[in-house]
Amino acid sequence: MSFIDWQDKIKDFKKVDVRGIQGNFFPGLKQQAAKLPVGAGLEVVQNFDPIPLYEVMQELGFEYHTEQTGDAEFHAYFYKTTASSDPGDIPMRPAALTNMPLIDDELGKLSVSFWDLTWNDSKRFLPYEFRLLLSLTNAVGAGRMRQATRELVKAYIHGLPSAALDDVFELLAWNQGIGFFSSEIGPSTLFQAYKTVKNLEKQGKSRSEIGAVLKEKFGEKNPDVKVQ
Repeated sequence: MSFIDWQDKIKDFKKVDVRGIQGNFFPGLKQQAAKLPVGAGLEVVQNFDPIPLYEVMQELGFEYHTEQTGDAEFHAYFYKTTASSDPGDIPMRPAALTNMPLIDDELGKLSVSFWDLTWNDSKRFLPYEFRLLLSLTNAVGAGRMRQATRELVKAYIHGLPSAALDDVFELLAWNQGIGFFSSEIGPSTLFQAYKTVKNLEKQGKSRSEIGAVLKEKFGEKNPDVKVQ
């Protein structure tokens, strides 16, 4: 389907204005979206083009169309075309970007565009999973275990072999030092996610089963991973 096929229905969409909302509004929005029947929709109003929403809403069975009506006003229309199971609390979207318009509208737009260029641009040479690993190790070096955990979950769900994670943690122990690894990395949610992968693989669980556990244990319900 295309926007032409459902544009006459947008007048009946529930409008959700998230401009000025502090913190991560997506869990609440996702709950509303998941409850909608096929043929219904949502209109989301934001200060910037809500690019981070598009992929997740597509996973929930929605098509989208966005219109800019002002310098800092975007209306994104999401129309549900297929029934889809809840993908869980995926810690995959940069929810912290939603805080940027609180500081400045232009900063919000620039932040989203920079994220989109970094992660979605077709000119990027390294495979997505490799870039996630680089982001993971950089996050550890900067002390951002919350971000590092999300990158690990994303990389595994997107097909990264756990053997690659073995290499990453071996190199972290080498570069960061045994003391830092033992006191900071070992007790972290990052390492807990890694151990979860390894233990479940030993039990013979499939990647999809392990992915579901990772989403549940290390998604937005986990206060050590959740973005405020």
